[in-house]
Amino acid sequence: GIEAVMADGQIFNGLKRLRKDNTGYDLRHLLIGSEGTLGIITTAVLKLFPRPRDIQTAFAAVRDADAAIEILSRARAVTDDRVTAFEWIARRGLDLVFSHIPNTRDPLGAIHAEYLLIELTSGHDNGGLRDALEGVLVDAMERGEVLDATIAESRAQAADFWRLRETLPDAQLIEAASIKHDISVPVSSVPEFLRTADAALAAAMAGIRICAFGHIGDGNLHYNVIKPSDMDDDLFKGRLEEINRIVHDIAVSLRGSISAEHGIGLLKRDELAHYKSPIALDTMRDIKRALDPNGIMNPGKVI
Repeated sequence: GIEAVMADGQIFNGLKRLRKDNTGYDLRHLLIGSEGTLGIITTAVLKLFPRPRDIQTAFAAVRDADAAIEILSRARAVTDDRVTAFEWIARRGLDLVFSHIPNTRDPLGAIHAEYLLIELTSGHDNGGLRDALEGVLVDAMERGEVLDATIAESRAQAADFWRLRETLPDAQLIEAASIKHDISVPVSSVPEFLRTADAALAAAMAGIRICAFGHIGDGNLHYNVIKPSDMDDDLFKGRLEEINRIVHDIAVSLRGSISAEHGIGLLKRDELAHYKSPIALDTMRDIKRALDPNGIMNPGKVI
């Protein structure tokens, strides 16, 4: 549940603790998804879960994104969906981390093209997840889907694995000018998106460097592109709209979204107008006018 201050100063009180409440429009989700353009959320009721006691983390080299999706499906099945993280990382991103982030190293001996960071968790002290994770990896190796893998032997080692993923944006920022995307597609369509987008961008700009990573278990990719090493920053940024259109057209063609988790704000407002249906946009504007007729709530954002 949430509480929010509306544009006219009234307080919307939706602080119920119900799992089910089908009494009219779901104003809670409307406000949560509005980026502050309809009201200011001041209080929230959250469901808490026990702190995980059994945490198993693996770093694996994977054949390709198709293999990653197969591994995800089997891992969910054999662990009763105890998969709490399933991150995909391309080698280019890791190379940037190793180049720019101190005290980082490759967990595996050889260089591979694509990697997975997998984490399973349970609220039990011994949830049997170690054996399950080993079984998933061994099975994937026998199928030729996993090329090499290691399982963290301590929380410190798991933290080292996570640092490689979490410092990717910093390393990319240090490397050169980039254009970032936060797209989502159905999980099964992630490999097709990667193949299609990689080829389209390579054809559009010689030397463009793709630094893609993200929450492949959710179908959410941070599909970022770095300028060619011999290109001027301003010239690269001048092609922002062209690059965005290529990436977003492909995501939408696969029934995906141009914004998975970062929202619209100002930067994607024109993109939203391009891809969202007229009916959806008109309805959003009608809601905005009804709840905030003077346009004082986070003005200029989203629509």
